[in-house]
Amino acid sequence: MKLRVLDIARAARSKAKPGREKLNRAYAQLLSSTSRVVGQAMRFAQDIAAGVKRAGSLSKQLALEGMRAEIERMAPLVRQVMKQTRARIFRGDTRAEGKIVSLFEPSTEIIRKGKASKPTEFGKMVKLQEAENQIVTAFEVYDRRPSDCDLLIGAIDIHQARLGRVPRLVAADAAFYSAHNERAAKAKGVKRVCIPNRSTKSPARKREQKKRWFRQGQKWRTGCEGRISVAKRRNGLNRCRYKGDAGMKRWVGLGVIADNLINIGRALDQQADS
Repeated sequence: MKLRVLDIARAARSKAKPGREKLNRAYAQLLSSTSRVVGQAMRFAQDIAAGVKRAGSLSKQLALEGMRAEIERMAPLVRQVMKQTRARIFRGDTRAEGKIVSLFEPSTEIIRKGKASKPTEFGKMVKLQEAENQIVTAFEVYDRRPSDCDLLIGAIDIHQARLGRVPRLVAADAAFYSAHNERAAKAKGVKRVCIPNRSTKSPARKREQKKRWFRQGQKWRTGCEGRISVAKRRNGLNRCRYKGDAGMKRWVGLGVIADNLINIGRALDQQADS
């Protein structure tokens, strides 16, 4: 397997036709080897289930059954990866149904930030909702990445439910903007909606976005982005050490609690000094 991967890495550097043919051959060999390994593993699992393979003690037999369960869980995932690899390499289809990008975390998604300079990331989309003093009032780990503009009104509802009133000002980046969101937020009682509309051609809208309160709201929003970065570095939100979707939500929740404890303590200390 290691040699096949090295062959693929070398062939991928060449854009010429011979290099492409060599890449296809290397992938075909890799898929053939993987297919044999999966077949051997499934035969081993079937022997355990049939009692052909047995351990000498109860504890070892339980370990053997655990291995069988793991093989039966992993084999369909490996076959799916083989299927999407064949589609991508030999048919040029990069949008295979049920695409898997991680065998160990099958629910992992490909995340693009929409900017050429930003690298492709793998994981889950997490929404952090912040109020004054850098306190996170709500968070969510999404099973499937939603559109940002679909999250704004729900965030206002959560703020109202937890703090007993709607926020005076709502700030977010341009991805959250829509005319419907702006109208709905104001209908709920939000006095100032500070979300830029990058594509507007209205002179009145452009003047609105240059007002002091709007620029200050966007500065506060920019600070929130920095605090998300701090939460990643300080509280481990850059990488989840737990497994599965439930583990991801637990990890993010613990990171948010840790960050809030620090910020609440800092706010209380400032209040005592003032």
